[in-house]
Amino acid sequence: MAPRLSLLLALLLAGAISAQQQYMEYMDRRFGALEERISQWHDQSSRYSTELREFKNQVITMLENMEKEQDRLRTEVENTAVRVDRLEREVDYLETQNPAPPCVEVDEKLMENQVSTAKKRKNEKYDKLTDCSDTISQVKAMKILKKFGSSAGLWTKDPVGSSEKIYVFDGSRNDTVYVFPRMREFTLFSATRKAARIKLPYPWVGTGHLVYGGHLYYIRQQGTFQVIKFSLANKTIVDSSVFPAEEQVPVFGLSAFNYIDIAADEEGLWAIYATRENEKNICLAKLDPVSLDIEQMWDTPCPRENAESAFVICGALYVVYNTRLPSRSRVQCVFDVSGAMTPEDAALVYFPKRYGSHSSMKYNPTERQIYAWDDGYQIIYRMEMKKKLEI
Repeated sequence: MAPRLSLLLALLLAGAISAQQQYMEYMDRRFGALEERISQWHDQSSRYSTELREFKNQVITMLENMEKEQDRLRTEVENTAVRVDRLEREVDYLETQNPAPPCVEVDEKLMENQVSTAKKRKNEKYDKLTDCSDTISQVKAMKILKKFGSSAGLWTKDPVGSSEKIYVFDGSRNDTVYVFPRMREFTLFSATRKAARIKLPYPWVGTGHLVYGGHLYYIRQQGTFQVIKFSLANKTIVDSSVFPAEEQVPVFGLSAFNYIDIAADEEGLWAIYATRENEKNICLAKLDPVSLDIEQMWDTPCPRENAESAFVICGALYVVYNTRLPSRSRVQCVFDVSGAMTPEDAALVYFPKRYGSHSSMKYNPTERQIYAWDDGYQIIYRMEMKKKLEI
């Protein structure tokens, strides 16, 4: 009995050992397959990491090349813009080449005759050419267009005809006028690339110039002061005249660069000036736009001190005053050449507070508004009028 039991136990033990060996072999195979998969995953991860790194380097290289190309293109564009600007200046120069301008040298005898004729008609009663009888009631609105150029300058339109061109005189001494085709181009574009250029044969002085009836009237100083009449169509000097006033002084106390301010209104052209003979007050003259002759002259009661600018409306001179430290400009002296309105009758008109002081104020009789240059800002003042008889 005992030997059989031992044999049975031995058989059972041998079967158990065999089963355990088979299980261990199975586990070895499974672990081997898992290790192989882990190895493959590791290899693939390394390959993907390498490829990703190479792709990243390629992208960085492409970006660097794109930046270099962008810099190269930017440089080419800037160089092209410089060449275009140079070409425009050369074209403008060729366009403004004029035939020999008329002689504008000072004829002493002619000047004496002009002064004598003008003095004879000084302070005479003025016979108005129109029935205009309006005066300023108040500043109806103010519109700031932009900031352009120097602190002193002038911008204006031709009040005669239908031209929409904007003429810009930058600075108080220069020889180039910028011409923008319309108000829109002048307002939207900060550079002068959209503007045509007119190079004048002689430089101007001050900011008292005017565009009127297709001509540019500007002030030249060569010892004496001369009014130059320049044709905008032919780009030539049509006429010139020595201004028949002796020993001139700056017409506005706050604008030392202005000796003559040419203005336009419903009656035509005027010249605002001052002389040492009547040093404290401003003078006014009626100017013939065709011949540049002085038709009449007046000594006004308007003082030069603290005056910054002036304009003429319906034959009445309006002088704008300020302070040395710029504050709010106001019209506080009016001189009516027809005598229909006395300085005491005129309303005290204030302009809205702005940036500094006006270096020029050009009244447009067609639009009934003023084009002003205020410390580099271009401003339009729309005026509300009333009849002088209503005062």
